[in-house]
Amino acid sequence: MQRRQFIQAAGIAAAAFAPLVRAQSWPSGPIRIVVGFPPGGGADALARVVGQKLGELWKQPVVIENKAGASGTLAAEFVAQQASDGTTLLLTTINSHALAPAVLPKLRYNPERDFVPVALLGLTPNLLIAGATQPAKTVKDIVALCKAQPGKVTFGSAGPGTAQHFALELFKLRAKVDALHVPYKGSGPLLTDLIGGQIMYSFETMTAATPHVKGGRAIAVAQTRAKRVKAYPDVPTMQEQGFAGFETFNWYGISGPGKLPAPIAAKMNKDINTVLAMTDVREKFDAFGVEDGGGSPEQFAQLVGNEIAKWGKVAKEANVRVDG
Repeated sequence: MQRRQFIQAAGIAAAAFAPLVRAQSWPSGPIRIVVGFPPGGGADALARVVGQKLGELWKQPVVIENKAGASGTLAAEFVAQQASDGTTLLLTTINSHALAPAVLPKLRYNPERDFVPVALLGLTPNLLIAGATQPAKTVKDIVALCKAQPGKVTFGSAGPGTAQHFALELFKLRAKVDALHVPYKGSGPLLTDLIGGQIMYSFETMTAATPHVKGGRAIAVAQTRAKRVKAYPDVPTMQEQGFAGFETFNWYGISGPGKLPAPIAAKMNKDINTVLAMTDVREKFDAFGVEDGGGSPEQFAQLVGNEIAKWGKVAKEANVRVDG
């Protein structure tokens, strides 16, 4: 089923719930979307685009609140404990809902039990980027550099156990190299140091990396989905550069606390699908490499379940460990 059919189906399903929303006390005051990373990263950028449009649709403030730390899990834990009345939502990511469960056995929330999936915003590749002054600017050359300087070539991530970290560990396994993982508290500070030359490379989210690549401050070496996205038609995939089967992607969505009433979730889903179909939003998402968003809450829930299973297996095979 294509994305347009997803959106149409979601709209039909939501219409059945519309008369019930008032009875479920649609929030009358501000609605906040909590983002688990600092301003300047990919998750924050998407939340602000969607939040502004939802505020206009709902005719009430939609506030973006950044609660950075622990690779997005602090924000997820916070939202899981909030009232299920629609006033607090989570900008849900692969980090908080699929990768953290794979490496943090003491996680204080269950991504499937403690959240209600509302809508998928989209999928985006990682983008292997280099600082503009780095001499190795192809995957082949980076592999050669890692082999010549084992454990010294630096790769930044937005934190331990994040999508950037997992992509790096997969790269190390496939290339049979050793490299130094440098974790940050979000993509914003990571990119500042990459541009400044303090670190050399990163499998950064395409959303966060794009403004810096387009501005010439970083160089795009490869993208990590099986297909090239519209935003980067000239950047080859990892598979095209000799890594058959290498595919990682990030995903972003909106979720609510675990007892969010179905009528409220359905209305929010309908309105988010409306926002995703807007021409200016589509253009911004395409520029960030964010594609294939939309659909029903059930489809988003299925994606989350599949990702939990996938990355749990990868964590074991790649021996990815995170303290905490």
